[in-house]
Amino acid sequence: MATTKRTDYIDWDRYFMGVALLSAMRSKDPNTQVGACIVNRRNRIVGIGYNGLPIGCSDDDFPWAGEGEFLDTKYPYIVHAEPNAILNSDADLEGCRIYVTLFPCHECVKLIIQSGIKEIVYLSDKYNNTLSNQAAKRMLAASGITYRKIDPFQIKIEEE
Repeated sequence: MATTKRTDYIDWDRYFMGVALLSAMRSKDPNTQVGACIVNRRNRIVGIGYNGLPIGCSDDDFPWAGEGEFLDTKYPYIVHAEPNAILNSDADLEGCRIYVTLFPCHECVKLIIQSGIKEIVYLSDKYNNTLSNQAAKRMLAASGITYRKIDPFQIKIEEE
């Protein structure tokens, strides 16, 4: 029988990023799956989301292509994970953190700023230095919102 507590448990960042990663698995996008998890100051989850079509739009009736004529691609139709997480929340988001698997685009950053979220924690910044990324980081700096990258990690479940 154990007499001391475990010391190899995951920290809050890994826990909430794990929720974001699990949310990303709900995305039907064949190329990019993004998840988001919003957490309040008390480390309570107040919103989750993933990239997908708006409610009422069938996944089978809209394109999933990443290239081609604009209306024949996914881009005009997909709602990103961050706005979905914001819209899925009933909470006051002032002072919250958002965990995202991919650094937010400039459009999502506008919504993050407007919602009152104060910190972004992300896994990947694969679009670093694109125009959208530059605009996003410029707005974050101007609004005082911090962001930080955490190292990728593996979640492993063991049976005893």
